[in-house]
Amino acid sequence: MNRILWADDEIDLLKPYIIYLEEKGYEVLTVNNGEDAVDMCQREAVDIVFLDENMPGLSGLETLVDIKQRHPALPVVMITKSEEENLMNQAIGEQIADYLIKPVNPSQILLCLKKHIHKKAIIEEHANTGYREEFSDIGWMITSATTLAEWQAVQRTLTKWEMQLDDAGSNMREMLQMQRKEANKAFAKFIQKNYLSWLQRRSLSLNSIFTAVQKSEGQDDVLLSPDIFKKKVFPLLDEGDKVCLVVIDNFRYDQWKTIEPLVSEFFTVREDEICTSILPTATQYARNAIFSGLLPAQIQEMFPQYWVEEGDDDGKNIYEEQLLQTLIKRYRRKEEPEYYKVLDSDFFERVISKISSHKNSLSVVVINFIDMLSHSRTESKMMRELCSDESAYRSLTLSWFQHSPTRRFFECLSKLGYKVVLTTDHGTVRVETPVLVLGDKNTNTNLRYKVGKALSCKSKDVFLMEHPKQYGLTSPNLSSTYLYATANDFFGYPNNFNYYAQYYTNTFQHGGISLEEMLIPLITLDPK
Repeated sequence: MNRILWADDEIDLLKPYIIYLEEKGYEVLTVNNGEDAVDMCQREAVDIVFLDENMPGLSGLETLVDIKQRHPALPVVMITKSEEENLMNQAIGEQIADYLIKPVNPSQILLCLKKHIHKKAIIEEHANTGYREEFSDIGWMITSATTLAEWQAVQRTLTKWEMQLDDAGSNMREMLQMQRKEANKAFAKFIQKNYLSWLQRRSLSLNSIFTAVQKSEGQDDVLLSPDIFKKKVFPLLDEGDKVCLVVIDNFRYDQWKTIEPLVSEFFTVREDEICTSILPTATQYARNAIFSGLLPAQIQEMFPQYWVEEGDDDGKNIYEEQLLQTLIKRYRRKEEPEYYKVLDSDFFERVISKISSHKNSLSVVVINFIDMLSHSRTESKMMRELCSDESAYRSLTLSWFQHSPTRRFFECLSKLGYKVVLTTDHGTVRVETPVLVLGDKNTNTNLRYKVGKALSCKSKDVFLMEHPKQYGLTSPNLSSTYLYATANDFFGYPNNFNYYAQYYTNTFQHGGISLEEMLIPLITLDPK
């Protein structure tokens, strides 16, 4: 039974309210002054306090301050005859839960109780009921999806319910996770069937390899990593806008939806789109494709000095600025973009200062925090505890955005009048099932995709690319192939297989095929 403390110097006149609340199942403790209210809060456990503002002795505001000092989490509702703005501001400043103007009616009191005592339970029940009612519809969406647009709708719907059930602390989350796994398995088959035709329809001729465009079921206008500048950034510049492209590495669609309310303090969301990362969903391939406007094999062919192979010791994304310059030149643009890669908070502060002073119409900022978070989560036991699942991953993302210079950076961009295109190179997926793979000693180490000679895997749930150039990919050797893990699988070698299987299970990885890795945010923001 929930307990209410009601403090009012005319408490006897409130008997009808008290009877009404008791009939609703509440226990009501009553006092007629502020001193007794403070004392009662010390002696008895109560769930909420109704506090009259105008009482002899300790005033309502003074009583509020005293109660909040001792019980900061206890909700206190001020009830008063006064509508003075100054009084309201004082009460709100002291973190009052709610403010009711006399005369109040029973329904107002009941609504207040539901809002401050039962909110979590009501939200949970509402979310459970809503998801239960939509469960069959989601299953139908997954089994019937044949176009990329339909898979984007699946991604949006699953993300919506994941976040709603997060807030509810719902026991329906396991059912939703099962649907996410079912969706990822079906999505992998969709990608295997349609991915090559997307590249063909883009008319990206690589050594005259594409001779005919085959029709397929997934005939959407597919926006891939190399298209972002051409289709989203350049059109804004052509309208005369100042534009900042923000690329947050490893940034999933659910993480965008998590920080969207904070970003919306400074920007209006013009377009909330989902674009598709190229394969492999790894920085070396997908992010270089963004900045060059090319597929990896084209980068190697046209700008070999800027392409780093899997086995090379150089960093895989050290030439982004140079690739961006080739893109600007190839499209005969006049912009002279400012490029920044943010690796820590101190440098971010300098970036904010520089952007505030320069006059160029195009700025590009790469933010690496989410990438560092996913890698540290794999390597650190403490981070595994803090980031145990997708819900915790979203929570850490929100905390980072709130308390790092990133939030101030977006505020700065808004004040300077920048339109922002916010995106990523790829997302990550939490892996659960190890799959044995065999390859030569030069095979790369990524857990979600392999490139090398003589790759073999007994699992049927993999995607093998036997002719990499058909897919716009480089071939370190003539007989190189690419092998992708799908859904929640990850690759392991025979040596120490059980040890590494245990070590990497439930870590966040990227490089393969899943909704989380491939269907990523592409958001256009207008400054407020």
